[in-house]
Amino acid sequence: MESLFDPSYPKAFAAFSTEHWITIIILIALAALLYLFRSVIVSTTALQKTVKWSLLAALSLPEASLHLWYVLTGIWDPATSLPLELCSLTLFLSIAILLTDERRLYPLVYFAGIGGAFQAILTPNLDYPFPHFRFFHFFTVHTAIILTALYMTWVRGYRPTWKSIGWTMVFLNVSAVLVGLVNWAVGSNYMFLMRKPETASLLDLLGPHPLYIMVEEFIGLVLFILMYVVFFVIPDHIKRSRRHGREEIPGSSAGS
Repeated sequence: MESLFDPSYPKAFAAFSTEHWITIIILIALAALLYLFRSVIVSTTALQKTVKWSLLAALSLPEASLHLWYVLTGIWDPATSLPLELCSLTLFLSIAILLTDERRLYPLVYFAGIGGAFQAILTPNLDYPFPHFRFFHFFTVHTAIILTALYMTWVRGYRPTWKSIGWTMVFLNVSAVLVGLVNWAVGSNYMFLMRKPETASLLDLLGPHPLYIMVEEFIGLVLFILMYVVFFVIPDHIKRSRRHGREEIPGSSAGS
């Protein structure tokens, strides 16, 4: 049992292994259930609180356990153990929005949270395979980040705007500058600002350093626009068109 917490675990994570696919399927299934039962959750206060506190537990308990593990195993290092990756930042933002309902945090959780966590799940920067503790931590918190954004959207009824895309880009750039200063001070590579991850990732397709950072920012902006248009602008347009069509039917009958 100790080996499951061993920082020198002998086996390595393999992308798109059976266990990796299972975690992806679990994420899709949980998101589908949240969407299908969104009306029931909205109308049931106890159920809404259960979902909210389950998400808080899935975000906070594994993350707290991770930092305790760093300390107890003697591997805590400011160059690798600080919570300064993008998904670490959106994890804390997800906890904050669940506790406060602060609407100004929502665009960051929706755009940066879903965008960053989904990429992390598809191309994990992870050394440890199932059933190591780090495997469960990694996929639990990244899944919870995505589900928190969906919960705030489908259950709490929050919506982004065109302006909030700009707000998210400002947040990401300010965060990158501050994290870059930490990288320079302690020799770290948080947010992969200094070099690409050693494991395979989408960054491998974006050119050398520092070009991939600029390309990544452009792709992020395009992704955020698509996330807004596909999931909000187009559905709203379809709803308005259907409503307008229903309103025209009685008038057309009366005039014939």
